[in-house]
Amino acid sequence: MLLEKQVAIVTGGGRGIGRAIARIFASEGAAVVVTARTETEIKQVVAEIQRGGGRATAVAADVGREADCETIVAEAHKAFGAVDILVNNAATYGPVQPVEKWSARHWDEVMAVNLRGPMLLSKLALPEMYARGSGSILNISTVGAKAAFALSAAYTASKAGLIGLTRVLAAESARKGVRVNAICPGPVTETKMSQDLTREFSAYFKSGADDGLKQMLEGILQHRPQTADEIAAAALFLVSDQARAITGQTLNVDGGMVFY
Repeated sequence: MLLEKQVAIVTGGGRGIGRAIARIFASEGAAVVVTARTETEIKQVVAEIQRGGGRATAVAADVGREADCETIVAEAHKAFGAVDILVNNAATYGPVQPVEKWSARHWDEVMAVNLRGPMLLSKLALPEMYARGSGSILNISTVGAKAAFALSAAYTASKAGLIGLTRVLAAESARKGVRVNAICPGPVTETKMSQDLTREFSAYFKSGADDGLKQMLEGILQHRPQTADEIAAAALFLVSDQARAITGQTLNVDGGMVFY
C-alpha cells in the first residue's frame, strides 16, 4: 500500500474532490482525518471508509478560523498520534460578480478559507514533520489561477496565492525532508461547487444553463470535464513516495486546458 501507516488530514473532505481524496488515501492504508464544516457529510465519508475496512475520523471545523485549525491538528493527534500528510482542499468561491461590486467582507471570507487556512494548517503541521524528517503537504488550487476567467476575483486571487505559498513552503522545507506540491484541477462538473457555479453564471449572463460550461469544455484538448477520482489519483501520487523527487511543483489535472 502506498500510504501504509501514514496519517492524513483532508480538508473539505465531505464531498467532491476532498471525499475522493479521503477515500483513495484510506484504501492505500492511510488513517484519514476528514474535516469540513458540514458534520453530516464528513461522518458519512468516515462511515464509507470504515465499511471498507479503513481508518478515519471526522472533525467538523472551519479552516477560516484559527482556533478550528488548531482543533483539526489536535484531533488528528488524539485519534492517530501524528500528521504525515496535509491536503489543503477546502475552498469557497464567493459571489459571482465583477470586482467593483465586491465587498471587503466577502473578499476576506474567501481569503480566510482558501489561503489563510492552508497557511495556518501548514504552520501547525510542519514542526512535527521537521522533527521527524518527513512529510507531505498538497494544496488544491485551480486552473483558474493560471487562466483569465471573469467574475472570480477572490477565488482566483486566493488560489494563485496558494500556488505561491506552495513554492515558498517547498523552498523552506525541502532540506528538512518535507515535500510541498499543488494540483490545479480543471472543471470537475460532478461537484456541488461546479454545479452551483454553472447555475450562477448562467443567471448572471442570462444564458442557457450549460452554455458557458460547454464553451469551456470545447477549449480542453480532451473535450471533457475531469472527475473527482482523477484528481484524487494525482493527489495520491504526489503525496506518496512514488513522487519523492517532486516538490515545489504545480500539476495541472485538466485534460489539456492550460499549459504552464
